[in-house]
Amino acid sequence: MTLEITTVAPLLLDHALPGPPQGRWTVEWWERLPDDGNRYEIIAGTLGMTTAPSAFHQWIVGRCIELIGIPAQARGLGIWFTAPIGVILSPHDAVQPDFLFIRAERVAALVRDRRIHGAPDLVIEVLSPGNSAEAMAQKRAAYARAGVAEYMEIDPAQRTATVYRLEKDAYGAPVVYDAPQTLRLTRLPDLSLLVTTLFADAPDTTL
Repeated sequence: MTLEITTVAPLLLDHALPGPPQGRWTVEWWERLPDDGNRYEIIAGTLGMTTAPSAFHQWIVGRCIELIGIPAQARGLGIWFTAPIGVILSPHDAVQPDFLFIRAERVAALVRDRRIHGAPDLVIEVLSPGNSAEAMAQKRAAYARAGVAEYMEIDPAQRTATVYRLEKDAYGAPVVYDAPQTLRLTRLPDLSLLVTTLFADAPDTTL
């Protein structure tokens, strides 16, 4: 079967790229995308792109490294990565999470051939003003389908962290933590996180 090749304008992108029609993108096509500094993802075969993040966004990602990644890795619990990094969830889902963690016993099986092949134990996405509720719901569903056990969305505008935990093949009811609260992650039960510290001392909180 010969796949139709066309030009497609990914979501949030102002120019077209050669590839299959939206809804028919695969990891194979995703791997052919140019290394042009853009952050491309495919969800359920639809190509999208995120714009350059704000300084506040990146500050929060740095806090995730400092408060979750480094302490967990220092204890030998596993390893962490941040975007840009390719995570292959399925033949039609390739994402670049802001932050992810893989437990030590699963590293060898997942990290190979330049990519992460399979579901990390923990994924964190920091929301930006350009994120639509529909797009985030689609990405959340992709993480659940792939088996990401714990998924967190950090909202800089609301100063909240929303945690989703996998129940069979879908996420259960989300648990929302606001700035005064402390949350614990089931995949890293030895670590606690005071939500306010994710946002504290940022030099610029412009969204």
